[in-house]
Amino acid sequence: MPHREPQDETVPHRKGSAGERHDLRDAVVVGAGPTGLALAIALRQYALDVLIVDKAPGTKREARASVVWQRGLEALRDLGCAEAFLHRGLPLECGEFHVCGSPAGVQELSMPHTAFPCPVSIEQDDIERLLRARLRDLGSDVRWSSEAVALRPGHDSVGVDLRGPGGRVRTVEARWVVGCEGSHSLVRRSLGLTFDGRQRTGLQCLQLNARPDWSHPGTPHRTRIFVNHRITLITDPVPGGATRFYAFRPDPDPTVEGPPDVAEMTRLVASATGEETVRLEPTEPGWANRARFHDRIAPTLRGGRALLAGDSAHLWAPIGGRGLNTGLLGAHNLGWKLAAVHHGWCPDALLDTYTSEQRRTALDVMRAMRRNVLELPPGRAMLTALRLFLPTALRNRRAARRGALLLSDFGRHYRDSGLSGRRGARTGLRPGDRLPDFPLAGGQGGGLHGLLSYQHWSLLHIGGAEHHARHTERLRELTRPYALPLRHRSVSLRAEPDAPLPEGTVLLVRPDGHLALRVPELDHRSPAAYLDRWSARRPT
Repeated sequence: MPHREPQDETVPHRKGSAGERHDLRDAVVVGAGPTGLALAIALRQYALDVLIVDKAPGTKREARASVVWQRGLEALRDLGCAEAFLHRGLPLECGEFHVCGSPAGVQELSMPHTAFPCPVSIEQDDIERLLRARLRDLGSDVRWSSEAVALRPGHDSVGVDLRGPGGRVRTVEARWVVGCEGSHSLVRRSLGLTFDGRQRTGLQCLQLNARPDWSHPGTPHRTRIFVNHRITLITDPVPGGATRFYAFRPDPDPTVEGPPDVAEMTRLVASATGEETVRLEPTEPGWANRARFHDRIAPTLRGGRALLAGDSAHLWAPIGGRGLNTGLLGAHNLGWKLAAVHHGWCPDALLDTYTSEQRRTALDVMRAMRRNVLELPPGRAMLTALRLFLPTALRNRRAARRGALLLSDFGRHYRDSGLSGRRGARTGLRPGDRLPDFPLAGGQGGGLHGLLSYQHWSLLHIGGAEHHARHTERLRELTRPYALPLRHRSVSLRAEPDAPLPEGTVLLVRPDGHLALRVPELDHRSPAAYLDRWSARRPT
């Protein structure tokens, strides 16, 4: 798709009160971590002129987050870089549980109806390198050593003061500013927003990348979870043959701040596994970390033309690897909405649905992480319960399916969003749900996701038979006056036992793959009413 060339020294400008030159950008993204890079890519795909800045001198060289779950991979596909992640990462097929040193069962991680059945283990330095490469393919790059030091929101733009490596402050004006710079966000503080929540006391996470000498054979596609009294240890294979060790344990001395050494981590691994002879050989380059946490969230993720994403908007303990993935999916949610409002296709209220949807998701994740008994270090009573009931639960197909659905993020939805049409089925696939990649029938090949695009909405008419043609044409006529980019498809689905979508169903699908509306083909009023609310009309 067409896009503007990156602009720096040659952008249109105007003079400030002190005579300093002001760049004028469509959007400034503050923070070049995974969330900021993903958002910049999303906006560039919609041809916005994006400046992404970071106070750091360059891309991080730290391993940090290491798993991208299935829904995150679908978002990366929409951003044009999932294949690079698959090439660099390791697929994780299952999680193997051990309680008090004994095997308790296996949780399968694979999911149906997606091009990405398994999550991928990949470290954050690779994540940022691959996202930056994609951003450069789209004609933009990060401006490093540029710290945002002040924000001045206006009626139709926002002034951002950037301090460069020499200390000189330069003002950039933007139609939109998004803070993705972490928990100490300048953008959030400039909007006068609180960061509600509290510190998670009594819990720490110690991490080390190492090659273990122990009784568990190296398995590149299997994660292991060891639960014992007052400790939970998670081990993930990472590219290059190493293993990432995460130990969640109580925090008896919060004054200890440095990363764990090999001796401390070895003692924790031995305590969790019950294997006293374990040995760890740290990898090069090394990665060790001791972390403590806060559970916090901003009361809103928007103040006029300034917005928040990722850790600037919400953060919690990294139990379940949700922080990275929730940030990526938040950027995926925000990108198309910001572009639609910027281009005048949709009303300003569309951006408010980003706040409502993303805050609801973040609060759901936060609540789930507080109750995650499989990763929080258990006391005696919980450990006894896990020994008795976890093996049975892991053998139960329905319970295992629910676990995989939660981990993959496929079970998260926006059913309560104002952007989700209220009519349609009350069971099964409903407005606000992620649309599964159901297989197509006949010679169409592939699945429904192949018909979707992050660059437009999709109107899918299930049942491509000839007698449906008049309804399809009527829908085309009905949607023609609206400004938002929309494509029509008539499709037939492969017959499956659960018959997910009967013929004659019409689906309106958002650019991010979530269902906006589900109605029978004879109902022409509901799509018209929906578009009247959420789309501008084309000039006549």
